[in-house]
Amino acid sequence: MEKSSSLWKDAGHRLSRNHAAMVSVVALFLIIAACIILPAIPEFIQDPDLQNLPNKNIAPSAGHWFGTDHLGRDILSRVLSGGRISIAVGLITTLVSVSIGVCWGALSGYAGGKTDAFMMRVVDVLYALPFLIVVILLGKTLEPLTAQLTKLAVAWFSPPGSASAAINKTTAWVEPITTLVPLFIAIGALSWLTVSRIVRAQVQSVAKQEFVEAARSLGLGHFRILFRHILPNTLGPIIVYTTLTIPGVMLLEATLSFLGLGVKPPYSSWGILIDEGANRMLSNPWLLFFPTLFFATTLFALNFLGDGLRDALDPKSAKD
Repeated sequence: MEKSSSLWKDAGHRLSRNHAAMVSVVALFLIIAACIILPAIPEFIQDPDLQNLPNKNIAPSAGHWFGTDHLGRDILSRVLSGGRISIAVGLITTLVSVSIGVCWGALSGYAGGKTDAFMMRVVDVLYALPFLIVVILLGKTLEPLTAQLTKLAVAWFSPPGSASAAINKTTAWVEPITTLVPLFIAIGALSWLTVSRIVRAQVQSVAKQEFVEAARSLGLGHFRILFRHILPNTLGPIIVYTTLTIPGVMLLEATLSFLGLGVKPPYSSWGILIDEGANRMLSNPWLLFFPTLFFATTLFALNFLGDGLRDALDPKSAKD
């Protein structure tokens, strides 16, 4: 007798045989682990904001593996610390965006009729708004909340009676993320429009399948039919769009940071480092090479992983 297997087990088996996807998983894990763990080891890397003018513009060497910039700051530490911010921006903002878009598009596509027409007209109106200007306005409006949010986060992670040095260290870790919360909300609240249309089209297509009619005939509720039976069969396009959105959000964050509306100095992100490196690429090419290498590797890994997950989660794939 053939052993039964679930959709998720089949998907995991197909994903494990996709070599490009598995290499991408390893690459993403190593990059994320390096960006999170290594900056917390003072003995391993230098302070990313420490300026040492006598050591400025040093090429990659044993003392500075990625070299130094025009202010003598270590590029390795800045790339790792900047990656922590870029990855956080990409993941959190994409999570907000996809969550809103999936719920909106799924409800619109399943409801149909006048409800669908009204919800799609709302999307059309939001599409007509100047995206960058609205993001800037929302970010500026919510910016006063960041100081209070930073205090709450530091108090949450710092045990009672902590020394001032420990509090300052916690603040140095928390503040770069909390100051970007308005950016997370602003970008996430307006970048869900495309995914909502993708999900709507997928839901409308799946809703016509026989298994959905069978679920209705059994008396299942609309909520259960939509989120238990229809949405799992639309995961492929959603995951692919999600993996393509993350690097796009990183690029948008870099644009806003260049305008002074994103990451604030002395903190940095991959986008800021790439911009700084591009301005000095002729004299100091390593300033551009290493941040670009990390960013491009992350982008390619996300794309390959998205393709692998799409193939693995495709419910129409034949069982092996």
